[in-house]
Amino acid sequence: MRRSVLFRRVGGDGLGGMSSLDAVRDERTPLPGWVAVGVLTLSTFLVVTSEMLPVGVLTPMADGLGVSSGAMGTSLTITGLVSALTAPLVPRLLGNLDRRVVLAVAMVVLAAGNGLTAIAGGFGMLVVSRIVLGIGMGTVWGMAAAVATRLVAPRDIALAVSFAVSGVASASVLGVPLGTFVGNAFGWRTAFGALAALSLLLVPALALTLPRLRRPAATGDEAGAGRRRSLARPAVVSGLVVVVLLVTAHFAAYTYVRPALEELPRMSANAIALSLLLYGVFGLIGNFAAGAAAGRRPRQTVLLLAAGITAALMILALFGTTALVAGLAIALWGAAYGGVSVGGQLWMSAAAPDRVEHVTGLYVGVFTASIALGAFAGGLIVEGAGIVPLLWSTAALALASLVVGPIGRVPSRPQPSKPPTSPDLAHAHHAE
Repeated sequence: MRRSVLFRRVGGDGLGGMSSLDAVRDERTPLPGWVAVGVLTLSTFLVVTSEMLPVGVLTPMADGLGVSSGAMGTSLTITGLVSALTAPLVPRLLGNLDRRVVLAVAMVVLAAGNGLTAIAGGFGMLVVSRIVLGIGMGTVWGMAAAVATRLVAPRDIALAVSFAVSGVASASVLGVPLGTFVGNAFGWRTAFGALAALSLLLVPALALTLPRLRRPAATGDEAGAGRRRSLARPAVVSGLVVVVLLVTAHFAAYTYVRPALEELPRMSANAIALSLLLYGVFGLIGNFAAGAAAGRRPRQTVLLLAAGITAALMILALFGTTALVAGLAIALWGAAYGGVSVGGQLWMSAAAPDRVEHVTGLYVGVFTASIALGAFAGGLIVEGAGIVPLLWSTAALALASLVVGPIGRVPSRPQPSKPPTSPDLAHAHHAE
């Protein structure tokens, strides 16, 4: 029988067979590690598709439940706010629970949320279903990136995080359109039922591909002092403020990108669909390009992305009446924003390498809360002032992130947490 080694055993501490594990910098990640990362990616893909699908089937859902489109739109806000509360809270409650089991249970919760949505007979049941879904979403998304760093060799951490987070971007590019197609062809309830079934399929996949993962061990000064350092560090705080500014700016503007393209360059519906597809493709490219760059220089990468978002919004505001220029601005916007999630995650990991789970949960909570804030603020500005003032306002928010970002020292290369002194991480549990 042979096991695939993820981390090399380099010595024992003599405590009941427990061993000290140290990752070798140039070690290659074996195939089972990448398979596990792939399952995590599918998990983030499903949770974000589940959150965003009401956008694609908003009208038939509203008609089926007998509510207005505006009331139906609040279902996204409910999910986002519950997820924002769940993501930072879960790591504090887990203790030494096996993260593999936690993720599997969270997918069951996600399946329950989608199932309840599929059978909802009124708005009250829909609200309950979206609360349940938000709990599952916050847990999975909040833990995925932190778990991914523990499945691969240190040199592959940035790529693993890029893959795990790419599920978020690909949900917008592929998940929501596919779910909308199913909803249009077979009904919106079938679309949510399919998501519930797919969520359940990932439960055994997570259990079989992930190794046992307990609480990450204390490292460095934290271990010596016997206590954890606070996350209220300048680099963490400045990074989170940058995330609030960028994500709020993005969602305030992007929520109304269709009206903007209809009003400024007067694009047709097909041209707008093509522009949004272009945005999604460049978003995926930006995700992996930013992951590679942020693996070495996380803060500089995120600030470069912020400059790109600022430029895209300003170009759209100034020259967006020309269809070609508007299309180029949308492509730049997609490439820049597509890298924000992975770049911000690697910034947080570099700023707090001793508390990756906690800082990741906090990061996802702030991120999802900013989504809700952006959509709400964008609506107020559009209703009160119009599309062009919205673009200038969001460009100003993105520009402000360039002022806040340099505060606090961030290591030039994220340092992974030392694996816990437990045989659980010495091997993936795949036997031949």
